[in-house]
Amino acid sequence: MKKALAFDIGGTKIYSTIIDETGKVVGEIDKFSTPKTLDGIKKILKDQINKYEAKADVIAIATAGAVNNENTRVIGSTGNLPQGYSNIDFQSLSTKKVFLENDANAASWAEYKIGASRGTQVSVMLTLGTGVGGGIIVNNKLLKGKSGAAGEMHFKMYPDKRRKCTCGSWDCFEIYASGTALKLDAVEALNDKNVTTYDVIEGVKNNDKKMVDILSRWQNDIIEGIKGLANIFDPDCVVLSGSMAQFVDIKKVEEEVNSDIVTTPTSIRIATAGNYAGMIGAALMAF
Repeated sequence: MKKALAFDIGGTKIYSTIIDETGKVVGEIDKFSTPKTLDGIKKILKDQINKYEAKADVIAIATAGAVNNENTRVIGSTGNLPQGYSNIDFQSLSTKKVFLENDANAASWAEYKIGASRGTQVSVMLTLGTGVGGGIIVNNKLLKGKSGAAGEMHFKMYPDKRRKCTCGSWDCFEIYASGTALKLDAVEALNDKNVTTYDVIEGVKNNDKKMVDILSRWQNDIIEGIKGLANIFDPDCVVLSGSMAQFVDIKKVEEEVNSDIVTTPTSIRIATAGNYAGMIGAALMAF
């Protein structure tokens, strides 16, 4: 059975492991804090490749940032990775084939092959974390766009410059649907810069009406974004993953989305491929 040495490169952590062609993790999960320098990142990758390359048929990398359609390099990096990250020649790190894909795209492929959207033809996956990632499967193919950058969830929610997004633009879906967005909702509602997302969740558990209203406002923005995505892509399902997805009322979201879209009803689902979906998806795509 074929095996991949898989990596997941994010702004704060780098993971690696061995994954077989069924999508099963068959090696130890190695975890590293993401270095602040390019040389530091390359050293971790090279050390892991030197250690495990002989056991693998291919090197599969899920990474933050947009990846070109040839799956060979990063074409648009993110602010939490070192400047020049997109210039790394990943293929030079190994004698085996090195395959790259955006982390959210890779995770959406894992959901499609072994997870919550398995058996569907069209699906949208949203990763709700500190930011918002996305991956779109259309007619059993990952939607990449002309350059490889499709699926970024930075469409406009409002026209009047209410919040500046981390991308530098105004009022993107990410700045209303992420964990960062929930904190901003709380700060605005309570006029308290020190309030946290944890405070909101604890308040909701204790039936604090203000906190319940804050969470509801955040969820309503997610609902509005999903409505737009459903109208554009007519998906079998929308899969929610990431640390913030657990705080979404799936049944309510599904009901409200389907009550106000022009396409046929869609299903809202929680991701099931697990915490290592990015590595799994990258490996399955590489195979």
